[in-house]
Formats: sequence, structure tokens, C-alpha cells
Amino acid sequence: MTSNDEYVLQILTENRVVSHEDVDRAASMMKGDGRSVVDILVRNGVVGEDQVMDAVARTFGMEFVDISQVEFDDDIRKLLPGELAKKFRAVPLYESGNTITVALADPMNFETMDGLRYALNRDVEGVIAPAKQIYGALAMLYPEQDYSEFDDIIGAYSDEQGGVGGGSGGEAGLEEQLGVAQAGESDAPIVKLCAQIIMRAFLSRASDIHLEPMEKHFRVRYRIDGVLHEQEPPPRRLQGAILQRFKLMANMKLSEKRIPQDGRIQVKVKGRELDLRVSTVPTGHGESIVMRILDKQNLALGLPELGFMTDDQQMFEHLITLPDGVILVTGPTGSGKTTTLYACLGQINKPDRKIITVEDPVEYQMNGINQVHVHAEIGMTFAAALRSILRQAPNIVMIGEIRDLETASIATEAALTGHLVFSTLHTNDAPGAVTRLLDIGVKPFLVASAVRAVMAQRLVRSICNECREAYDPTESQLRGIGLNPADYLNVQLSRGHGCHRCNQTGYKGRKGIFEIFQVDNEIQQLIFNNADARELRVRAREAGMRTLREDGVRKVLSGLTTVEEVLRVTMGDED
Repeated sequence: MTSNDEYVLQILTENRVVSHEDVDRAASMMKGDGRSVVDILVRNGVVGEDQVMDAVARTFGMEFVDISQVEFDDDIRKLLPGELAKKFRAVPLYESGNTITVALADPMNFETMDGLRYALNRDVEGVIAPAKQIYGALAMLYPEQDYSEFDDIIGAYSDEQGGVGGGSGGEAGLEEQLGVAQAGESDAPIVKLCAQIIMRAFLSRASDIHLEPMEKHFRVRYRIDGVLHEQEPPPRRLQGAILQRFKLMANMKLSEKRIPQDGRIQVKVKGRELDLRVSTVPTGHGESIVMRILDKQNLALGLPELGFMTDDQQMFEHLITLPDGVILVTGPTGSGKTTTLYACLGQINKPDRKIITVEDPVEYQMNGINQVHVHAEIGMTFAAALRSILRQAPNIVMIGEIRDLETASIATEAALTGHLVFSTLHTNDAPGAVTRLLDIGVKPFLVASAVRAVMAQRLVRSICNECREAYDPTESQLRGIGLNPADYLNVQLSRGHGCHRCNQTGYKGRKGIFEIFQVDNEIQQLIFNNADARELRVRAREAGMRTLREDGVRKVLSGLTTVEEVLRVTMGDED
């Protein structure tokens, strides 16, 4: 069964045109002769072709018409040349101002509408009609055309040239190139369009794809190097089909549109394996879908590729080789915490160490590491999994995120019993992680004794090497990042002026800026005495901790990023 056939069946069952039992019976009657399940349902009289087309039309917000009742006159032929009518299988009905209305058999063939608009240089509106009626009307209106290649048409749902049910004919579509098409799967337009959305996102180095139904249009945006960029939107009428297609690929419930859902799509693009973490949320104009692109090649970065300066890298490499304790990585969503944790594990993954991770979800399969997937719906929470894996005698444990008191308590206790524990927290700076642990209920003596270090991080865009140029900064720019202009009279900074390789942004790729907070004896005493984050921050800075802003400034002076980027992602430092 093709994916488009499944989609039409979904429409029919959602609208109660057929039952699931009807579909199962029809599926059992398939004989490999090219007939789809929908075609069998129509032939067996379970559902009429008009009912099928009407349900599909309503789903796409289009009108269903019976063109067998239309009286065509000679002027109709002038609206659409016979070659175009045959090519796009479109029957002209009438014109209103600069708009031509045509009847189509396939509402999912976006290429038809776009092709007609381009060829005619006019607005084109579509209505839906049965494929047999389309074929008959074309033969009547344009008898001079040769329709011999259409002789095998048996209905709208077995048309291999792009009918709603689709066949497997034609050359391999983009979806198959992406590695998500199964043998014989249709390369129908909606399938190709969704594949193109993923392909373009990958080629643009996007980390997220946002599909957002708006009141008057369907917005598509890519997050590239941390910044959202709007793309050319697909036709608004295809919104439902596109969203349903991605939900189908992510193994979500197609009929459920009232509550959020999560799923995953695995694809292969140009030899690279990608995981797409898919999230849907109902909005006022339809379901909004966000797909986080997890490039396994990026997740396998080593510590040097993360953006550490030499001294910070040496300090962090020392911390991750400690025999026990808790090491936390903090920052907002999308700041690269998971990539950093995987880089740490890759650095210390040796045959003489047993490493177990608890993740939601497991984002990257690492050789030599035992990875546990959280399933909260069956009771496999972070805390439950952590209790179990500690009985597996690991040396090193990685917890995807500390979210509650139970998980935090087990993690700190594990650190005190000889395990090295890595995890993440959502806090603005490194000292704030201590306050966060205390706020969720962990005892101060546990935090003071277990936590070895906290690293806060952000991602800043790197200057494009193809269009890099030097410039003299203004005094206000230097003051903005905390530098005294008198001390930097002859300094030159770098920026990108924009080129085709960076999409005219001046940036290409991202690197981290870091704030490493080490827990020494004095800080342990402050934690034990319930000191607040400001006191901890002051003491850490006295001991030599560089803030996120200060590390960013070092990278500005080194020509890695710009003043604007550092100001964008960091807060002003407190004295």
C-alpha cells in the first residue's frame, strides 16, 4: 500500500465514509495487480467514487464538482490550450477577472497549480472532479490531442501519473533519495514536497524545521545557526496534506489533532543519517509542527571542535577524568548541552570503563556505551531507570536531564558512592545550578559534597571564512562588551560582509562560549551554609572563573565571532 493510499484511507475513516473493518477486508483482497485499497473499495461498492472525492475535497478546503453536468462551449477551449490541459490533466470551467477555475482529479498535485499559473501568467483556482470525468471532458474539448497513453486509466485512485491513490511508476522521487521510501512507495507530489522540505533544511545547515499554520498562509521557517529564516511557503491549501504526511512519517496518530504529540523520523540524506525529533501542538489555525534535526555526525564532535580555548579545554578535560562526582552542563534549550555531553563521553569512553546513559530520547548511538531510553508512560522515568542502572555497576553515568528531586537525589548519592555522573540543568549561569538543586529539595551537604563542577554554555555564530573582513570597532562597541577603548586603540575586529556561501548573513556554523564553575573548599562551605547564587558567583570570579560574556570577548578578539553575537546571547556580568 502506498503512502498516498494510506492518507486517502485515513481521510475516509476519519470522516466515517468507510470503517476500519471495510479497509481490512479490502486490503486482504489485494492481488498485486496495481489496484489500491481505495480502488477495491470503490469497485466493491463499499464507497462511491463521488464520496471519496468529496471527502478528499473537504480535507483540502476545495469544492467538489460533477463536471458531467457542465455544458461546455467553444469559448472554454480558449482559456486553456490543449497541450497544457493534457499535460496537467486540467479541465477549464470558467474565468472571473484574471482568475481561471479548473477542475482537477488530484488536489495533492501542487505542481499542477503552480505550473498552470506560470504557463498562463494568471491566477488559477482549482476544484476537484472524478478522474474519469476529467478524462472524458478532455477528450470532448480537445479531440485533436493524442490520449493513447491514458488508455489504462481506471479511476482517480489508480492513476500512476499522480492520482490521489498513486502508483509506484515514474522515476525515483526525492523521498526515496532521502532513504525513507520503501520499495514501491509513491513519489507523489506531497511526498516529494515533504522530502524537499527536509532536504533543503539539511542543505541549509538548519537545526530545526518549523511548520506553522497562520491565518492566511502556511509558514515554513528554518533555524540556521540559531536564527529563524522564513522560507518560500507552500500553497495554503496543502497545509493539511503536508502536516498529515509528516505525522505519518513520525508514526503519530493521524486522527488526533486536539493534543500535542511527539515522534521521530529517521532519514538518510547524501549518505548522512539524520534523526528528526518531531513535536506537534494544536493552534488556532491548525497543528504546528517543529522538527529538531539531529545530525549524528555533529553529535559525534570531539571536545576540540566545541569551541574551547586551550586553557578551558585543559581544565575541562581534567574535570571529566575525575573518578567520581557530579558534572553539570547548563544552558537554555538549543545551547548545545547534549552535544557537549556526547563529546565528553566520546573522550572518556575506554574499554576498562562501563558507561551507561539515561536519555529522553537516545539521540545518538555510541559504540561501547549502554544507552537507556526513558518511557515515562510505562513508568520508566529518569529516576526509575537511574535506580536500576546503578545495580549494573557502572563507572560513569550520564543522565539526560535532572528534572525533579528524586532524580537529583539519586544522582548526588551515586556520585558519593564512587560514580562519575554527567547531567544537564536549565539555568542561566553556572553558579545558578547550585541554587537550582537546592530549590528542588536536594540537601545542601549533598550538593556541596557531590558537585565537582558546573559548565554553562551558549552558542554564538562563527564568522564566515569566505567573506571575512577586518574593521576598526567603535568606542561604543568596545564599551558594550566591557572593554576600555583606551586599552584597545589599535585593535581590529573581524566580521563577515555576506556571501553566497553563508546566505548573505556573514556567519557560517556555531561555536560555544563557556563559563566553568569549579567547586573548591571555600565554595563547598558556602553551599553548605545556603549561600545564594550571587555569593557563589562572586567567590568563583575571585578564584578565576571567566563569565560567558568574558569568554565571548576572548573569542571576539580572536576573530572567531562578532561583538553583536556575544551581546545577543549573554547577559551583562555582575560585579
